Amino acid sequence: MQYPQFLKEKDTIGITALSDGITDPIRLKRLDHSLANFQERGLYTLETKDVRKSKKGRSADAKTRAEEFHSLLKDSKVKAILCATGGEFLIETLPFIDFELIRKNPKWIQGYSDPTGILFTVTTKLDIATIYSNNAGAFGMEPWHSSIQNNFALWMGKDLIQASFPKYEKESIPYQTGLEGYHLDTCVKWRNLWQKEIFLEGRLIGGCLDILSELAGTPYDYTKSFIQKYKEDGIIWFFDNCELSGEDLIRTFWKLEVCGWFQSCKGILLGRSATDTSYFQISFQETLVDALKHLNVPVIYDMDFGHVPPRMTLINGGYIHLHSKDGKGEIQFEYK
Repeated sequence: MQYPQFLKEKDTIGITALSDGITDPIRLKRLDHSLANFQERGLYTLETKDVRKSKKGRSADAKTRAEEFHSLLKDSKVKAILCATGGEFLIETLPFIDFELIRKNPKWIQGYSDPTGILFTVTTKLDIATIYSNNAGAFGMEPWHSSIQNNFALWMGKDLIQASFPKYEKESIPYQTGLEGYHLDTCVKWRNLWQKEIFLEGRLIGGCLDILSELAGTPYDYTKSFIQKYKEDGIIWFFDNCELSGEDLIRTFWKLEVCGWFQSCKGILLGRSATDTSYFQISFQETLVDALKHLNVPVIYDMDFGHVPPRMTLINGGYIHLHSKDGKGEIQFEYK
């Protein structure tokens, strides 16, 4: 696994909109404050030209979005690329992405939700680690939550043990100023589906399940070759559910399994789901049991990543050491 260089003082973070852009005035204020926070901590920033545009869910046409991303790869000053926001249509850019350019210019690429399309593909195709964590606006809160501090520390090469957080934001409250922190109203509880205590180590890969399902079986699905390369490590999957119902989840897990994605699987991790709907009133826990029990691997859900903040910083392709017991847990990455 190739890990891009960590950041140092006076390096530049590039911000681009491979999916949607940002036009809401409050969210723009939050983005501006993110840039100010980076600069206050010794990093420069560079935005591509369509970050602050949006037309029917796209910052620009697919080719233009890819070209703006390429401009950051070609810029030697830029050491990391941060997605402005999520959306719906990043996968449209994949036919226009120059993967050889990425191979020759490996840089940290970070985002969550729709950015799964680029993160997962880069890691599985090119064997370059990427980061599934906050999009650009999250860094605009004041003061920074510990999850944001951890994200920044990881960029700077700090060796972190990320512990489960005390509380999470079950009910989000609309921003008034754009500088608000999370509305932490509910106690965090990681849930081991079967075992009381779980220790896991292996090669981590995953992302937003809604997007992974779209990638599976397409020409941009390099999962089986990735699994083959790291079968001795064992694969630990992490899944973030945005909009899939219980029925959708059962079908999606079925699809991934028949595509060969669960070969060499040692464990499955799920973030807090952004939705919990089912036409047949199938609970989230019942969904997981129905879809995953026969795999006979540890499963942990309601973890601290994905659409319901705060979120841990997960390294796609990283070697992970994890412990979960009594509703709490820890994650540490080993760069091998």
